[in-house]
Amino acid sequence: MYPKVKPALARAWRDLQTVQFGVTPAHAVVLGPLDAATGSLIDRIDGTRGMELLRAEAAATGLPEGQADGLVRRLAEAGLLDDLTAGGPRAQALRRRPEVLERLGPDLGSLSLVHREPGADLRGIAARRALRVQVRGSGRVGAVIAAVLAGAGVGGVEVLDGGRVEVADVAPGGLDPGSVGRLRAEAAAALVRESAPGRAPGAGDPDGPGPGLALVVVAPRDGLQAWAPDPATAADWVATGTPHLYAGVLEGTGLVGPLVLPGSTACAGCMERDRVDRDPAWPRMLVQWRSAHRRRAAGACDLGLSTAVAGLAAAHALAFLDGQLPASTAARWEAALPGLHWERSALRPHPDCPCAAAAPAAVAAGPVLAGPVPAVGSGEVPS
Repeated sequence: MYPKVKPALARAWRDLQTVQFGVTPAHAVVLGPLDAATGSLIDRIDGTRGMELLRAEAAATGLPEGQADGLVRRLAEAGLLDDLTAGGPRAQALRRRPEVLERLGPDLGSLSLVHREPGADLRGIAARRALRVQVRGSGRVGAVIAAVLAGAGVGGVEVLDGGRVEVADVAPGGLDPGSVGRLRAEAAAALVRESAPGRAPGAGDPDGPGPGLALVVVAPRDGLQAWAPDPATAADWVATGTPHLYAGVLEGTGLVGPLVLPGSTACAGCMERDRVDRDPAWPRMLVQWRSAHRRRAAGACDLGLSTAVAGLAAAHALAFLDGQLPASTAARWEAALPGLHWERSALRPHPDCPCAAAAPAAVAAGPVLAGPVPAVGSGEVPS
C-alpha cells in the first residue's frame, strides 16, 4: 500500500488542531483533533512512501507506535485517501498509460470525490472505457455531447445521423468548419476519435466496450424530437430495457431529460399520453409540427444555450454511466432565453402506457435518486 491524500480537495487549517479538506460543502471534510506532529505527517502521505517508511518517519518525529496507521485509517474512513496500488488489474493497466492519465487528470479528480474508496477514480475510468453509448444526432447539441463523452474516457461512442454537415451544425467543441459537406456520421466519428484521450480500446480489446448499449442519448438537430419524442422511435429501447436520455434546443428553450429507465420511469409514450390528457388539441398540433419539420429553416438554437445543454446532458450521462442517478431521472430540466432559469418538471408514468412503468410493482421499486454520500469527519462544514 502506497497511501496518498487525495489532491482534489484543497487543505486549510481551521485552527491549531482541526484541518479542513475541501472548500465547497458538497465534498469538504473536517478532521480533528490533530496535534502538530500528526498534522505534519499528512504532508508525507503523498504516494511516494509505503506504510513501513511512514511508520519509521512517524517514529522519528516522536509519534507513538500505531499513530501512522491510525492517521491513515482515519483518512481512509473520511474518503480522503487514495492508494497508488489499488483499483484492480484494469486500473494498473491505465497507470501504464501516462498520456491517458494526464488528459484525464481532472476527470480522475472528480471521480475521487464522488467515489470514496482508494483506487475508485481509476476503476471508474476503466469502467467507462468498457461502455458503449449511442448519440442520436450530430448538430450543435449532439456532436458536443459525443465529444465530451469520448473525451471523458467512454470507450465506445457512436453517433447516428443522416445527411451531410451544414454550416449551421458547426459549433466550438463539436463539428468544425472543415466538416461542412461531409457525411454527418463520418464527421462525427472523426470528432469522437480526435476527442478521445489516447487510443480508444477496440471492440476486440478485453478492456474495450461490450456489445450492449449502456445508454442512448437522444439529441436530434430538430429539437422537436426531443421536446415531444415519438413513442415509436423509443419502442425498441423500452422493449430492450435500454436507458435513454433526451436533450435538445427548441425555439430558444433548452431541455435536458428525462433520463428514461424503461419499466421504472415515464417513457415517451407516457409523456405523450399525459400531454394529451392536459391538452386535447395536442395530437392535432403535433401532427402538423412533425410533418413540417423537414421544411423548417435553421432552428432558434443559440450557441451559448446549445453548449450549456450539451454540457449538462453529458454530465448527466456520465453520472449515470458512473453508477449514479442524475437529477434528470424521471424529470425534465428546461431553460429559456433570455433569463435561462433552469426549471424542473417531474414526469410520472402514465397508467395507460404499455411500458408498464405505472404498474404497482414498478412504482414500488422505482428509482431511488442518489445524493452525495457524506464523508466521515469530525465536524460540520459551513455552507
